[in-house]
Amino acid sequence: MAKDSAVTTTVTELPQSRVKVQATVAAKDVSAKLAKAAGQLGRDLRLEGFRKGKVPAGVVIQRMGREAVLDEAIRTNIGRWYAAAVEAADIFPVGDPEQLDIGDPPADGKPLEFTFEIGVRPVAKLGAYKGIKAEKREPEADPDQVAQQLEELRQRMARLETADRPAADGDHVVMDYLGSIDGVPFEGGEGRDQLIELGSGRLIPGFEEQLLGSSAGDEVKVELEFPEDYPAENLAGRAAEFAVTVKEVKFKDIPELNDDFAADAAGFDSLDELREDLAQKLREADETRAEADFREAVLDTVVGNAKVDIPDALVTARAKELWERMQHSLSHQGIGPEQYLQITGKTEEEILEESKPDAELALRRESVIAAVVAAEGITPADGDILDTLGPIAMQEDTTPEKLMKRLVKSGQIDNVRQDLAQRQAIDFLTENATPTKPKAGTAKKAPAKKPAAKKPAAKKPAAKKVAAKKPAAKKPASKK
Repeated sequence: MAKDSAVTTTVTELPQSRVKVQATVAAKDVSAKLAKAAGQLGRDLRLEGFRKGKVPAGVVIQRMGREAVLDEAIRTNIGRWYAAAVEAADIFPVGDPEQLDIGDPPADGKPLEFTFEIGVRPVAKLGAYKGIKAEKREPEADPDQVAQQLEELRQRMARLETADRPAADGDHVVMDYLGSIDGVPFEGGEGRDQLIELGSGRLIPGFEEQLLGSSAGDEVKVELEFPEDYPAENLAGRAAEFAVTVKEVKFKDIPELNDDFAADAAGFDSLDELREDLAQKLREADETRAEADFREAVLDTVVGNAKVDIPDALVTARAKELWERMQHSLSHQGIGPEQYLQITGKTEEEILEESKPDAELALRRESVIAAVVAAEGITPADGDILDTLGPIAMQEDTTPEKLMKRLVKSGQIDNVRQDLAQRQAIDFLTENATPTKPKAGTAKKAPAKKPAAKKPAAKKPAAKKVAAKKPAAKKPASKK
């Protein structure tokens, strides 16, 4: 988020990890945004003596009234001013702002003032955080996974051979077909030399089953009903008949697991060498997971040693943030919140309640990581930042140096620096920890989730002079 020198703040700490922020927008910036709003409004204003879209800002303000234009300027810019106030106040907000109060519209040449209250990341009091002991398992290659990968290789190396026998489950059939309803062929119901796998379930239910036992040259009448939810509405739920000519039956010839297979599949001299190569790759992948498990165990031990007061309201606010993030992620998959709730059979209240333990853990982790950053004076060097930006720069076909300059210019470099500092804090804890052997019977953990330690982006508030339950999604209205 870009820092905005036009906004200055005063922060007052409140109970329950909340703060009150009094923000002041410089008169110069208010005037600039007033003129810009007038210019935008003037695009649609028709006045005698002026071409459309060419009405000067001063004329627009005179015609529409300064208060009306100022109100539009505030509506348009309050979100950015709020975000700048969060950045200037150097707070880490949790949840939505409340009690947003925009004072009376400022007179010409005067600054704009507004206040709001918001929950912030709690401050942790660290306990022991150096020399932590945590279990770290040895990476391993699961024999079942090796066998599974060998089988997948066999399936990929398999060839289809002609079978001189009736078709069985798992065989492939080459066929011509013509579909009809009430004796009349329908569009899309004809195909020639189609290769299908019996038992794959890729065709209409009942189609593949009726071809079992057929041989090359057989004429088969397949009778079935299209599903009620079939995409083509003119066919959904209707009975149909397919005249099928079986032209060829093929079976999958799967190679045996031997040295020849190892040579053909991957260029190894023996099957044992192939097995060892697969096992080594699995161990390398598991080594990454084991290290992630260890880092998580160290962090959570440090969290357990620390004292962090997490108010219930803050946990609820973070649970709502997690739900909003999930909705955003689902939207990219074409799934709306109502559809997701229907799929899971849960209400939004149940989703929020279930996510509260994760929300509380995330807040505890973030608070402790921030305390470690402060205690150890962790400040990423420019070289570290360039290393971090390397992969992103490569994707954007630029250099890390150019990308860094762009982030500095936009004011976003501080967010990158903070995120990297948090990762370096976890590195510090891990490097100063002592790994121990897992106790007998300890279950293998799933891959660790990365702690959500980034500074949350400021949300655009609803600009009303009353306590808001939740900020409106639309641009806020100013107080008149």
